[in-house]
Amino acid sequence: MFYAMHMTLSLRNNCFKAGIITSVLSLAIILATASSILPVYPEVSAESIQRSSGIFHEFIGDFFEPDPYVPFLSTIIAAAYSLIGIILIYYFFEKTQSPEILFIGLFIFSFAFESVRIVVPLARLMRLPSVYLVRSSRILVFGRYFGLFSLFTASIFSAGLKIQKQGNIVIIAAAAALVFALGVLTDGLSWDSALNVKNDFSYTFIMVERGIFGISMASFIISAYTRGSRSYIPIALGALLIYVGRNILLSGDVWISPFLGLFILTLGTLIACIKLHRIYLWL
Repeated sequence: MFYAMHMTLSLRNNCFKAGIITSVLSLAIILATASSILPVYPEVSAESIQRSSGIFHEFIGDFFEPDPYVPFLSTIIAAAYSLIGIILIYYFFEKTQSPEILFIGLFIFSFAFESVRIVVPLARLMRLPSVYLVRSSRILVFGRYFGLFSLFTASIFSAGLKIQKQGNIVIIAAAAALVFALGVLTDGLSWDSALNVKNDFSYTFIMVERGIFGISMASFIISAYTRGSRSYIPIALGALLIYVGRNILLSGDVWISPFLGLFILTLGTLIACIKLHRIYLWL
């Protein structure tokens, strides 16, 4: 069984392959429904109850008006980032034994869950009951928390956590994310300008997100001293860029947001993965 086995390279790579397949399906679903749901976006955008919250909006977002098609573009970019990121990690780390890379890969894979945001226009198009929006919101919350917990786990592994059965940690992270997803109270009739269905965890999620990324950065910096490798300091910088880029991409409702978010997110991911790969090449 998965939970009773050590995370061998073969098993870890099979996890990456499963992530690739899932990301392909996520992107395919978005593209397959595009022609049908795109005309609905202006309507559902006009019914949003508030602007989405995020770093970009806190500074200069008020100078831009929301565009109804940006949530669709952000969803495609998130799914494409998940697919391309997992493929590159599998290719470059296929034979590299790094406990951190499994969880960084799971963090990247979590972006595939963003595809459920198309349920908002799809529900309007097909006249689906609000329960579908509630369920899609729970899936989205699960994916986002699972990604956060995965990146946090990668940072504490770099700081010296020694656990051979990494499969157990994956299950714990998934279970914790599931608890958050099932516990959230969701309004299936309300959403923000980024088409995130309204729930009572919005402020909590922001605080948890900032806290986890802050601890993750600190863990990577601590790793530079406990493991005697200054390469972990750029990884901490990469984690900061990942947080900023992810936040801008997922909360974006103006045209500049998806591209700016993707650029910063990709830059942070490349810094973290390249430095991590170099560290383990010397071991």
